[in-house]
Amino acid sequence: MISLLPRRRPTIPELKIELDLLYRKINRLEFILGDPVQFPHRYSTQEDIEIAAFLSATIAWGRRDMIIRSGEAMFSLMEPGPFDFVMSGNYMKLKDKSIHRTFFESDLIYFCKGFRNCYKRYGKLESLFASAENVWDSMALFRETMAQGNKGLFSRHIADPASSSACKRLNLALRWLVRKEGPVDLGLWKRLSPASLFIPLDLHVGRAARHLGLLDPARKANDKKAVFILTEKLRELCPEDPVKFDFSLFGMRV
Repeated sequence: MISLLPRRRPTIPELKIELDLLYRKINRLEFILGDPVQFPHRYSTQEDIEIAAFLSATIAWGRRDMIIRSGEAMFSLMEPGPFDFVMSGNYMKLKDKSIHRTFFESDLIYFCKGFRNCYKRYGKLESLFASAENVWDSMALFRETMAQGNKGLFSRHIADPASSSACKRLNLALRWLVRKEGPVDLGLWKRLSPASLFIPLDLHVGRAARHLGLLDPARKANDKKAVFILTEKLRELCPEDPVKFDFSLFGMRV
């Protein structure tokens, strides 16, 4: 972790210099081994990578070592690969053991049924997300298509973009799949632009953003409104790739 404790609020040029420095220190190959992004990195086909990205992001809450341990267990169930596991229907052999905290095998079955519907209708998840007008509409379409594969039922593990939710896990999966610069993010999807992405906002990123004056310290909610405000501030620093600074805010110790 990098410490950034300014005595005064930095100016925009100063802030960009500091965040760029943090970005370069964090966005390195060795970061992958301690992060759930390692799971989509293990696969070579687009379909396997897409599924691995969304599943890994879905369980990305809590201690990182526990997330990685849970990810190892989850993807061992899906051998030889997630896409074959989904399309073959092998997920029906699962029971209801816990995979990660409140994410159970029954939740994995839900995701597999949903993914299967997505691939049957759109061919690739990239095509689904590229068919909507913007990122938030695409997340809503994804949620709806996943529900359609499950008799219209919605999962508690897929946030509703129409609500006040920050949709942190969905935005994280999109960051991995769309961003092209650096060794950590995969840059797999070509039909979406990094400029269209939104920050994956969680407690730590929110705390760092408030420390720097990027969010109002008096407003504590890490919700959709905060995501929009913070992303717009980051676009002032880097219009073509605002969520690159997710690395920077993650790397701060406040």
